[in-house]
Amino acid sequence: MSKPKRLFSSVPLALFFAVGAFSQAPQGETEIVPSKGYNRLAMERSAEVDSLVKASVEKAAAAKGIKPEEVAVSLIDLRGEVGKWGEHRGEDRTYPASVVKMFYLVTLYQQLADGKVQMTKELERGMSDMIVTSSNEATQYIVDVLTNTSSGGELPQKEFELWSYRRNRMNRYFTAMGYTNINVNQKTHCEDAYGVEQQFRNYRGENRNMLTANASARLIAEVARGLAVSPEHSKKMLEVLKRDPYATGREANSQAVEFAGRALLDLKIEGAKLWSKA
Repeated sequence: MSKPKRLFSSVPLALFFAVGAFSQAPQGETEIVPSKGYNRLAMERSAEVDSLVKASVEKAAAAKGIKPEEVAVSLIDLRGEVGKWGEHRGEDRTYPASVVKMFYLVTLYQQLADGKVQMTKELERGMSDMIVTSSNEATQYIVDVLTNTSSGGELPQKEFELWSYRRNRMNRYFTAMGYTNINVNQKTHCEDAYGVEQQFRNYRGENRNMLTANASARLIAEVARGLAVSPEHSKKMLEVLKRDPYATGREANSQAVEFAGRALLDLKIEGAKLWSKA
C-alpha cells in the first residue's frame, strides 16, 4: 500500500487523467444533481468551539501518545439556527476508509429522490449493510448502481475514459454543492483493487478516496438538519445512521459500542443519542 504522502500529491494528477478526457458530458449520460432549492448548512466560525476543539485534541494526543498534527477534528454545534463551527486541521485531506460510505448513502438517496434509481429489497439490503455493518462488498454494489460502472478487466483507452467519467459522478455531485478538497469515486476493498479498478488508480495507488474533517462534519450535519436531499430523505438517512451505544449482549454492534460510542461509555454519559458512520 502506498504511503499517505504519495497519495496526497498524486490525487490531482490522477483526477485530471480520469476526468479530463471529456470537456462536457457525453451525450445521453445521466448525472447526479443536487435537489432544486438546495441550501447548504449555515455556519459561522466560533472562537468558543475552536477553543474546545483545541483543548480536546491536546488532551487526547497526550493520552494516546500521538502528535496533534496527526489528528483532524471538525465540530459543529447545531443548537442554534446558525451552526457554530470549530476545527483542528479541518481541511487536511485524509484517506477516509469506510467514512466515505456516508457520502455514497447521501448520493443514493439523491438518486432515489430523483427517480433515477428505484428502491428494491436487494438495494435496501445493500444500503443497510454498507452503513450498519460497514460491508465493503455492499458498498461495491452501491457504487455500481450509482455510476453505471462495474469492476472487471482493464479497458481500452476510449472505453476507460467513459467508464472513468461515469465513476466520477459522485465527485461532480458534491462539487455542485460546494464541497471542495475531497475525492469520492472509489470502491472500498477488503484487500486490494484489480483490473479496471487498479487502472483507475493509474497502477500506482493514485486517485484514492480522500476526505476532510470539515467535509465529513458538514455532510452529517446537513443530514441532521434535514438539508441533505430533502427533509424526508434526511430523516430516512438518520434512521440508517442511528446507533445504540448502550446496547449489550447480542444487540451490541461494534459499529455502535466502539469508535464514537466507546467515548460515550467511557465518559459515563447517559441518555445520549448517536448517529454515526464508523
